[in-house]
Amino acid sequence: PALINPNTFPAKLWLLVNSPCVRSVRWDARGEGLLIDQQLFESELLGAGQGCATGPDSHGAVETAGLFKTKNFASFIRQLNLYGFHKSVGGLEGSVEGANPGLMGADGSSSAGPVLHFHSPHFRRDRPDLLVHLKRLTRANKAKLAASLEVKCLPPNSFHL
Repeated sequence: PALINPNTFPAKLWLLVNSPCVRSVRWDARGEGLLIDQQLFESELLGAGQGCATGPDSHGAVETAGLFKTKNFASFIRQLNLYGFHKSVGGLEGSVEGANPGLMGADGSSSAGPVLHFHSPHFRRDRPDLLVHLKRLTRANKAKLAASLEVKCLPPNSFHL
């Protein structure tokens, strides 16, 4: 969406979950949450592995090398929490879209690692318009939200476009 700063965490997460070359983050079966394979995520997006190529013929591919400023999975989860995502508790049987237990790796293998399920009411498949409602939950923003005031997003930086 044009109103979303592409350098923000929600915009980067949207690109990842919708990229055909990223296998560690997928939509759940209903498109209402994220499924994250921790081991695959760490090697695919936080490790020193090769990123997906970008370009006019990449069909939704996203450059993953250096996408996040951290190499620590716990820091990524903290970012999810700061943007209002909640971890779902309970079984994931049958909730992985297009796969049986575990997410499929780029080489076609299935990971045996833990698959975490996160959701936010403002992060839905086929609803990029909701991304404008994802705000980082700072103390100031929490106070504004509690007072029913608008929390504005930073405008896109023209140097990064």
